[in-house]
Amino acid sequence: MTAAARTSRRDRVPPHPEMGEIGLQQVLDALVDPVRRRIVAELYAAGEDLACGTIELPVSKSTATHHFHVLREAGLIRQHYAGTSRMNALRREEFEERFPGLLRAVVDAHDRA
Repeated sequence: MTAAARTSRRDRVPPHPEMGEIGLQQVLDALVDPVRRRIVAELYAAGEDLACGTIELPVSKSTATHHFHVLREAGLIRQHYAGTSRMNALRREEFEERFPGLLRAVVDAHDRA
């Protein structure tokens, strides 16, 4: 594989914070928005990586992109490409270690709303 191909592949994986860098306030700020809670709930229920477009959201594509970005910056999701699709994975196990029960509580509250 050429150096250009390796660089191109790395460029397609956006940066993600390490779990030790993620603070509770940042996570709660990200989860305050109902659209972002919906994304988290969908990923939690799916239990697998989902493409951005497979989660039905009541917002435009550009606004949805913003919401995914906020979730990634807060460390809640990991994103990568599979072909031309940007895939999203909830960092469920990592969050359970760092903030036990938080994601389950958020998803339960979202489901009741």
